[in-house]
Amino acid sequence: MEYKLPKDFLWGGAIAACQAEGAYDERGRGLSVSDVAIFSTAIDRKNLEAHRSMTTEKITAAMNYNGTDIYPKRHGIDFFNRYKEDIALCAEMGFKVFRFSIAWSRVFPTGEEAAASEDSLEFYDNVINEIVKQGMQPLVTISHFEMPLALVNKYNGWADRRLIDYYIRFAETLFVRYGQKVKYWITFNEINAGRFSTFKSTGVVEDKSENFQQDCYQAVHHQFIAAALATKICHTHNPDNQVGCMIARFTTYPATSHPDDVMKMHIDEQLDNYFYTDVMIKGKYPRYMTRYFQKENINLVFADNDLEILKNNTADFLAFSYYMSMVTAAHQGGLEETESNLKRSIKNPFLESSEWGWQIDPVGLRYSLNTFYDRYEIPLFIVENGLGAEDILTEDNKVHDTYRIDYLSRHIEQMLEAVKDGVEILGYTTWSSIDIVSSGTSEMSKRYGFIYVDLDDFGKGSLNRYKKDSYDWYKNVIATNAAELEYND
Repeated sequence: MEYKLPKDFLWGGAIAACQAEGAYDERGRGLSVSDVAIFSTAIDRKNLEAHRSMTTEKITAAMNYNGTDIYPKRHGIDFFNRYKEDIALCAEMGFKVFRFSIAWSRVFPTGEEAAASEDSLEFYDNVINEIVKQGMQPLVTISHFEMPLALVNKYNGWADRRLIDYYIRFAETLFVRYGQKVKYWITFNEINAGRFSTFKSTGVVEDKSENFQQDCYQAVHHQFIAAALATKICHTHNPDNQVGCMIARFTTYPATSHPDDVMKMHIDEQLDNYFYTDVMIKGKYPRYMTRYFQKENINLVFADNDLEILKNNTADFLAFSYYMSMVTAAHQGGLEETESNLKRSIKNPFLESSEWGWQIDPVGLRYSLNTFYDRYEIPLFIVENGLGAEDILTEDNKVHDTYRIDYLSRHIEQMLEAVKDGVEILGYTTWSSIDIVSSGTSEMSKRYGFIYVDLDDFGKGSLNRYKKDSYDWYKNVIATNAAELEYND
C-alpha cells in the first residue's frame, strides 16, 4: 500500500493567547502566570535558565508593576484588537487549520468565579467565527501557559487538587459554547513542561513548596485527571469532537555507543516523553515510574477513582511540538552543552544550531513520528515546528528569511518520509503563524512567523504586519499539498 498525505491534511500555523493577545488589563481580565514573565537586557537573553525560575518575590514585584515594557506578554502583538487582520492573512496562505488558545484568566479572571465573563466569551465567539468564515478549522488549546495567577497565589497552582474542578468548569464552558464549531481540542500545551518549566506550566512556586519535586509530579497528576475528565465531558457534549494530549517532544540520542549512554537515553525518553503520553494514551501509570518515584522519595496522592478516570478517558490523538533533538550521556563531565526547548542538552557535533543554540535535526522528526506511532498507533498531530531567528526588515518592508524556508522544507520532507513509513498524521501547524512574543525569553527579537510584526523587545513599533518570503513559499506548499517544497524567489 502506498502512503501519502490525504487531501484533507490539516496545514496551518499556531499562536498562544499569552504571547499574542495583549490587552492584559482590559474587560476585567485577570493576571496570568505569563504576565509576570519579565524581559530584561540584564539577563542573558539566549540563556533560558535565567528566565525559568520564579519566586514569590518576583511575583509580588510583577503584581505591583502596572506597565508592559518589561513584561512583554502583557502587550503581545495586539491580536485582541487585530485578530481579523491576522486571521485573514493566515487564510490567504491557504491554512486549513488555525491553532490558538483561550486565555483562562480572561474567561475566569481568578479561576474561582461561579460564572464566566460573557464579554470574554463573546470575544472568542468572534475569533472562532472569523476562523470558520475564512474557511479554516479552529484547533483550540484549553490551557497554554496562561492559568490565572490568583490560583498560584492561593493554592500554589496545580499542586492543589482543587484546581481540577476550576479547570473543568473552564473547559466545560468552552465545550458548551464552542463545541459545534470546534472539532479539535488540546487539553494542556506541552504538559511535560511541568518538569522543566514548572511555574508557567503548573503554577507551582519552589519557595512555597516543602518538597518541590513532590509538588511538581503531584501537579502533573492533577493535570492528568483534569485532562481525562475534560475528554469525557467533551465527548458527552459533542461525541464527534476529538481531544488530544500534547507534549514537547525531546528526541534524544546517546552521546556514544557505550551501553551506559544508551541506557541513559532510554531512561530520559521514559521520564521526559513517554511517562506523560503513556498515562494519557494508555490510560495508566507505567511501571518504570514506580522505581523512579521510590528512588526520589515521591509519594503521589491518588483519589479513589483516579485510575479508573485515566483508564476510561484516553486521548483521541497525540499532538506534540518538535524543534530540535538533543544528546544525553551517563557521565556529562567535560561535554559541551547547548540550549534547547525547555531544557539544556549536550551539543551534537553532527548538527548545526540556530542563533539560540537549538540543534536543527529534520531526521529527528521522522524518528519521533515513527517511534510515537509504533508505540501508540493513534493519529499524530505536529502542532509546533519552526525556527526562531532575528529577522531583518528591509527598507522596502521585506524579510528574506530563506533560512526559515530551508528549516521548514527539510522538516516537511522528513514528515513526508514518515507518512511513507505508514505513520498516520492529522496535520502540521508551524510555530508560529505570525511573529509573537517568545515563550521562553519574552522577547520579540526571536521571531518564528511567516508575518513580520513591527514591534521591538520593549513594545515599541507600529505593529504593522508585513509578509516575509516564507509567506508565499508556505502558501505554495499548502496549495500543492507539499508536492513543491523548493523556494523560487
